Amino acid sequence: MKKHFKDTEEYIENICSLDEKLFTYFQSIIKIDNNLTRQLVSFQANKKLSAYRWYKYKEAFSVSLVQHFLSKYNIPKGIIFDPFAGSGTTLFASSEAGYDSEGIELLPVGQQIIKNRITACNLNQNDVDRIKFWRDSLPWKKFKAAEKINSIRITSGAYSENTEKSISRFLSAVKQEKENVSSILFCCLLYILESISYTRKDGQFLRWDYRSGRRKGQNTFDKGRIYTFDEAVISKLDEIVNDLNGTNIQLDLFANTRQQNVTYKNIKLYSDSCLNLLPKLQSLKYQAVITSPPYCNRYDYTRTYALEHAMLGIQEQELTDLRQKMLSCTVENREKDLLNLNRDWAPAVRSYEKNELLQLIINYLEYKKTVGELNNNGIPRMVRGYFYEMACVIQDCFRLLKNGGIIFMVNDNVRYAGASISVDLILSKIAEDAGFNIENILVLPNGKGNSSQQMGAHGREILRKCVYVWKKPN
Repeated sequence: MKKHFKDTEEYIENICSLDEKLFTYFQSIIKIDNNLTRQLVSFQANKKLSAYRWYKYKEAFSVSLVQHFLSKYNIPKGIIFDPFAGSGTTLFASSEAGYDSEGIELLPVGQQIIKNRITACNLNQNDVDRIKFWRDSLPWKKFKAAEKINSIRITSGAYSENTEKSISRFLSAVKQEKENVSSILFCCLLYILESISYTRKDGQFLRWDYRSGRRKGQNTFDKGRIYTFDEAVISKLDEIVNDLNGTNIQLDLFANTRQQNVTYKNIKLYSDSCLNLLPKLQSLKYQAVITSPPYCNRYDYTRTYALEHAMLGIQEQELTDLRQKMLSCTVENREKDLLNLNRDWAPAVRSYEKNELLQLIINYLEYKKTVGELNNNGIPRMVRGYFYEMACVIQDCFRLLKNGGIIFMVNDNVRYAGASISVDLILSKIAEDAGFNIENILVLPNGKGNSSQQMGAHGREILRKCVYVWKKPN
């Protein structure tokens, strides 16, 4: 039954009361973990690692985080799974540690990065020498700008005329190479697009530099240096060649692979929405799940990665379709009929519906929409869809895990219309309903003076960044 209150103050008061009640319920397993730095749970720690550094996938977590959990929790050898594979950190870090790995990724940019990494692991020395030739001889400069560059509305005008011609020449030259080499070269182009464009990724959209000529007179944003095509591609090719030859001192991944015949364990990628694929996967298959779903923060990855998607040939309608297939994390996501997709998700839907705190937050957001005090009317639908869909993902992860298997999930709490949404508590309660033991909610240290006592007293007031540890009973 929906609860309604007379004004914002009364809603917030009741949300805080229910939040405190749920916080108290989980209080004994909510722990600040000083090992969990922001660097560890973000891409920052990967910036100097071979192959991981080729593309700055800002939504990724670090290799070290995966290694930390595999080691600390003594995960038995078997298959590690990531239903939101992104750029493949879980897949490759697990594989390097001797595990088979499987993942699901919807976005074509993530799929391409993962496939390219797998290709890179299988190159021979002749392939590497050919990439080195490209770095040293710049063969694309001898080609005509014959390749048409795919553009969509939100990427139109992203490059200078000279840069567009260089991209076209490069694409023409890449077509002449054998498949393994052309795959690496094409991805090299993907990796540099932002640095040679007038744009910068900015969460919910692409931000445009004033030099683009968009919104003349209104746009004062300066992204800083915009690299020429040749300097950007030569620098990236140099990075790739050094990594493939094992001369990056940070991690001799490829050198070890080639010189000592170390083989990666099997890596398998499923290309689709996890909501479509999860019900089709075999039960009791995985030893652990290490993942970070999209946050409930309105970030639209179809837009932020629009340059890359356009270069991959994605058209306007395809991008719109991808947005609707994504886990609901943008205000444009429409409601999904999940029970029509999989009747077995009924318990997950019941768990979502009976979560008192969540339902009150949704009622509050609907109230704010009714009185015209939301900055976007799609927010209530997004929040509703996010938890509805995550409940189904969690239920299927429970089914897919072997007995004793563990989920490690990185996620952030959020705030809308003055109401803090404790994503960690709500999802952990849904996970408990699904059958998981909630081992820990590990909280990142939140700056100076933060302590366990402070968390106990003020936990609901802090937007926590956490890693959830949920275990399936033996």
